[in-house]
Amino acid sequence: MQKLVIATGNAHKLLEISALLQPLGIEVLQQSAFGVPEAEEPHATFIENALAKARHAARLTGLPALADDSGLCVDAIGGAPGVISAIYAGEPRSDARNNEKLLAALRGFTDRRAHYHCALVLLRHANDPQPIIAEGQWHGVILEGARGEGGFGYDPLFLDTTLNQSVAEISTEDKNRISHRGRALAVLLEKLRAHAP
Repeated sequence: MQKLVIATGNAHKLLEISALLQPLGIEVLQQSAFGVPEAEEPHATFIENALAKARHAARLTGLPALADDSGLCVDAIGGAPGVISAIYAGEPRSDARNNEKLLAALRGFTDRRAHYHCALVLLRHANDPQPIIAEGQWHGVILEGARGEGGFGYDPLFLDTTLNQSVAEISTEDKNRISHRGRALAVLLEKLRAHAP
């Protein structure tokens, strides 16, 4: 596999995935370079949505495709925002409004445990009957207010309790190494090596 389409329109995700795949020497292409529109994400699970996105990109480009579906799951509110993390506060998408809604939902709760979840699905072609699936999680707690200037999404509110830093305070290199997406990609790379001829 020399070329791989990343099935996302999210520039932040594309940069993270590209950086993590760079050592394999795979040319990473953005689906927008082929005029591929964003896929529908109607499903209730991260894996189903990632599979739908990967199949959509592979079908329209004729190339292998990798899709990520990820989000924040907060224990005290039943795993919300979950698969609708990007649009938790509705359209148009707004990190600031999503963060405000999350803080409001957690008002009065002492249990602030949460985790980021990432499902990656790689299809070698659109009709691949055996997609390669990898998942990763990153556990922490939700802060009562934003900390840090980096990251995106819920990163200013998500505290890595081992480092005692919000994701928005962690360097990009460290984030790529320990994040849910970094962990899922590490699993994916192991599976790719196992499938290599």
